Amino acid sequence: MDRTGEIAMVVAAVGRTAVRAGRPVVVGVSGPCGAGKSTLARALVLALPGSVRLRGDDFLDPARSHRRSSDWDGVDRARLVATVLRPFRDGTPSRFRRYDWAAGRLGEPEPVPRADVLVVDLVGLLHPEVLPVLDLTVWCDTDPAVARCRGQRRDRLLGRSHDRLWDEVWVPNDRDFAARFQPREAADLLYLPVGTPGTVGPTGSGPTSCDNGGSDDRSRPAGAP
Repeated sequence: MDRTGEIAMVVAAVGRTAVRAGRPVVVGVSGPCGAGKSTLARALVLALPGSVRLRGDDFLDPARSHRRSSDWDGVDRARLVATVLRPFRDGTPSRFRRYDWAAGRLGEPEPVPRADVLVVDLVGLLHPEVLPVLDLTVWCDTDPAVARCRGQRRDRLLGRSHDRLWDEVWVPNDRDFAARFQPREAADLLYLPVGTPGTVGPTGSGPTSCDNGGSDDRSRPAGAP
């Protein structure tokens, strides 16, 4: 398992994975809530020609993701694997449905994107149900307490208050998932986010306060962990 604070090293790892595979590859980015998954995924797509991002929030069930579980039951992994990840890797046409948070239901079917690399960022992603169809796995190795601070700061920037969910659901779910499935140990690469997107820091460093990191992501659905 490699550790890095440089996006360029993650990009290089994706390139090596794609060459070895000789087909479209899926990069799975995961970590605790607030760890910087979406920020890293967006940076990777900017740095990788021929890549697309699949937003993990599109595969969250709002009701179930607001309940306690030891396996992040609110993540619809079966739908993600069957309708997107497996067809993408195989190069076979498929259609999938994003969850429409505004409408409160699944959206209209749309084609799975065609690309060389698919980057998906999602909590609870490094799970036995999904790992076999992930070609490269990246764990955002932010300290859980710092990730929580960053996530709550992000919510405040967006004018949202989810403190009860952080305290009673999302942090405990992250803790239980880590104990049960050891996603950090399962990852191919540990990414150590430092400060703002794209910055480089020494191995082992990371955001140390609520003021470092976090993003004002207006596209993020209200109520998403």
